Amino acid sequence: MYEFYPLIVVGAIIGVISVIFVVAYCLIKDKKTAIGFDRNMKDSEIIKRLLAYAKPHIKSFIIVLVVIIFSIAYDIISPIVIGSTTEMIKGDFELSRLYTTVIVYAGILIVSLVSSYIQAIVLQRTGQKIVSKIREDLFAHIESLSHEQLHKNPVGRLVTRVVNDTDSISHMFTGILVNLVKNIFIIFGVLGAMLCLNYMLTLMVLCFVPFVILFTIIFRKFSRKAYRKVNNATTAINTYLSENLSGMKIIQIFNREERKKAEFDEKNNHLGKCKREQMFTFGIFRPMVYMLYIASVLCLFYIGARGYMDNISFLGQTITAGTIVTFYMYLNKFFNPIQSLAEQFNMLQHAFASAEKIFTVFDIQPTVVDEPDAIELDEVRGEIEFRDVWFSYVPNEWVLKGVSFKVEAKQTVAFVGATGSGKTTILSLICRNYDIQRGQILIDGIDIKKIKISSLRRHFGQMLQDVFLFAGTIKSNIALHNEYSDEEITKACDYVNASQFINKLEKGINTEVRERGNNFSSGQRQLLSFARTIIHKPSVMILDEATANIDTETEQLIQGSLKKIMSIGTMLMVAHRLSTIQNADVIIVLSHGEIVEQGPHFELIGQRGKYYDLYMLQYNKERLAGK
Repeated sequence: MYEFYPLIVVGAIIGVISVIFVVAYCLIKDKKTAIGFDRNMKDSEIIKRLLAYAKPHIKSFIIVLVVIIFSIAYDIISPIVIGSTTEMIKGDFELSRLYTTVIVYAGILIVSLVSSYIQAIVLQRTGQKIVSKIREDLFAHIESLSHEQLHKNPVGRLVTRVVNDTDSISHMFTGILVNLVKNIFIIFGVLGAMLCLNYMLTLMVLCFVPFVILFTIIFRKFSRKAYRKVNNATTAINTYLSENLSGMKIIQIFNREERKKAEFDEKNNHLGKCKREQMFTFGIFRPMVYMLYIASVLCLFYIGARGYMDNISFLGQTITAGTIVTFYMYLNKFFNPIQSLAEQFNMLQHAFASAEKIFTVFDIQPTVVDEPDAIELDEVRGEIEFRDVWFSYVPNEWVLKGVSFKVEAKQTVAFVGATGSGKTTILSLICRNYDIQRGQILIDGIDIKKIKISSLRRHFGQMLQDVFLFAGTIKSNIALHNEYSDEEITKACDYVNASQFINKLEKGINTEVRERGNNFSSGQRQLLSFARTIIHKPSVMILDEATANIDTETEQLIQGSLKKIMSIGTMLMVAHRLSTIQNADVIIVLSHGEIVEQGPHFELIGQRGKYYDLYMLQYNKERLAGK
């Protein structure tokens, strides 16, 4: 019995380590909520949703599966070939048999390499198609979210979901999942070969498997937590960068570089700490699996050495030198995939954590959606009516309180009032950027909730105070990738007098527009925005402080255009400069979310009410300023 003492000692050491890990796991398990170790989505749900994207490519995965069987032939057969060679060298050596063995070995290796190449090519193509589809669906879903929902989700977070997190899923489809399957095939293939070769030695190897499973279960929990922390920290730093790089001019103006750098260092160090925790978790797991591999090799060599590795019996089966060599190679091929499984499992956790983040965005249900019976509007006259409209951004904090008014087709209506009175909100509600809580908004007598959102917005042209230009050219920013000819674009630019500065540019409408149009002045950006609105031929024009950032000379350029547009369709305006709205058919005066006055300019001046006070206040300020 004493000859089995070394084996008992090895088992005792592994048992003690296992007990330590189990105790640590039990202690942590009860505190997992406190350490942020929560699960919002089950693995089964994530897998189910990911498989929905993989289903259209099932044929490609079947091809890969077949190829995998050929690619693992080398791992299964090569140890037997080497073992038989050992026996051949030890016994009656024949050179012709050696040549045959070498040719067989080389043939198996070539088949394996070719299969691996085919597998990689098919997987990369299929994986990229799947990830491209996820990205497209995610971007389309983000486009469907309301303004309110977009405001609640920082740009950096959404960028992380579309770029970083989909990359993690890409790795899963192009490598992780198939390698997982391949390694599982190798493990079972090697196990089957070992059983056929010597089932008693195989049983000895299987004694280590429960410990591998135990370690995997324990460290699975820790790796999931570590990956989630890394994902959260990555999202935080991306969000911070997106905001602060956009606002770098403000940071420099107020000399806050050092403060912002300190904040960035804090987030960067937190990300580094999370990554170190992730590496530490995996740094314990892999050595433990490697320890089990070394222990099994030591046990194998001990058993073989007892009989000088030749013709000994172990639990009733004879062991030869060839058996020991074959089993040694099989042990390597058995535990290597297990170690790889650990690494791939870690990466799978990363992919699952990323997938969960992506599906969390998918699960945000748009709050502004088409009604089931929504209709298309082929034509809009421009008649707009508010009926007892109540609206709030925050529950019970009303921005509009029972607002009612009617705009006749082709009228020009201006909204004035103090900041926060609800002017811009009214314009946003007409286009269904938000949905009202009470009342009705009608376009040509039809409730806007009964009209498809895309159809409704197609008939509106909006020109806002904060003009957003995309990186590209003047032409692409005006056309927004619609099929407009250069002649139509030039005509729109002429109409709003934008051609006066465009014609001075070397490349004209093909001039490059840098990010957010920062190579143009505020007035030039406004003129380009005006041309962009005009070319789409809207039935209703919305101007929200459209002349606020334009100098007096530029303002004069577009005043003539405004007069032309007033005769084309309905126009709704918000302006702090009351001089720009004097020619409006109706001026609606708002205060604290309610209409206090409405009528033409001279009629309101004659009433000497709220509008008169606003007009005289601004008139006196401009006179004192020398305007």
